[in-house]
Amino acid sequence: MANLSTKAALFAVAALTLSQPLSAASCCGGGSSSALVMPKFATGMVDLSFSMENYDGYWNREGEYTEDPVGSRLKQYRFNVGYAHRLGKRWQASVVTPYVWNDNQYSGVSSETQGMGDTTINLWYEGFENITCVWKIKKPEDWIPASYYGLSMTLPTGVSPYDNVENSFDITGRGFYRVDANLLLDKTIYPWNATLALSYGKYIERPVNREYGRYVAPYDKQLGDRFSGSLSGGYTQFLDNMDTLSYTLSYAYLQESQGEIDGITDTTTGMEKQTLSATAAYASMDRDWVFKLTLSHSPKRDGYGESFPVTNVVTLGVSHVLR
Repeated sequence: MANLSTKAALFAVAALTLSQPLSAASCCGGGSSSALVMPKFATGMVDLSFSMENYDGYWNREGEYTEDPVGSRLKQYRFNVGYAHRLGKRWQASVVTPYVWNDNQYSGVSSETQGMGDTTINLWYEGFENITCVWKIKKPEDWIPASYYGLSMTLPTGVSPYDNVENSFDITGRGFYRVDANLLLDKTIYPWNATLALSYGKYIERPVNREYGRYVAPYDKQLGDRFSGSLSGGYTQFLDNMDTLSYTLSYAYLQESQGEIDGITDTTTGMEKQTLSATAAYASMDRDWVFKLTLSHSPKRDGYGESFPVTNVVTLGVSHVLR
């Protein structure tokens, strides 16, 4: 059975680690990828989503699943606001910021807090000239996917363990700047679609002189490098009025290596998690409106994560493309 300090520390690691909304539009205008990327030839896109995350046990450092004490309730709600804007023929930028509510009860401790989460700014380059979606393969070039190359900067706009908080259940962000290099490949051969998303991030070292509201001897801390990848496959059904319903299954892997304190490895950090997701999306005929429902599930079994809470997430979202 987990003690309070162990569970609180894992909650701090998990806070907003997986907060990116499922909010993309594919090169054709309504796909299934997992980053805020708008369709080719669009001038802008607004994306809103609401996520409900339920914590249900955790994996320890050996990857063994452990249940929470009876009567525990750990929940986080996030309202994500995103906007993408075209900067040039092949360039687009976006920003995503969440507002977070924590509702927790664990080992006799009750906590309800809310506040801004960490904000992410993205810059994307489109590695293709024309739309790559096809109905039938007629020549070798038809196999070429739409490729996107991106840089992201995470800004610590949320409440972190290094602010004036009582415990980890109160936080809404990690407290570090992070730079990510991103690659997104998306291919549609109607009615099928496949997407591969890869990201590698590096945190920027920061000074620390306070932890959970208590002042401590100053030190420099850096979290470990972060890798994430997801592979998705989807099917699109065309309705009589040419609106579409699409169904997507995804597998995602997230790994963060151990960090450092004053240049020495911090063995209390580092984590890993695997997630399975299913998404249903309804898009208007012109693909300017997309409504999405996503269920993300982490198996409560050994070996699917390390030093990370087991969570299930329900996300409702809507995207509007500006032409």
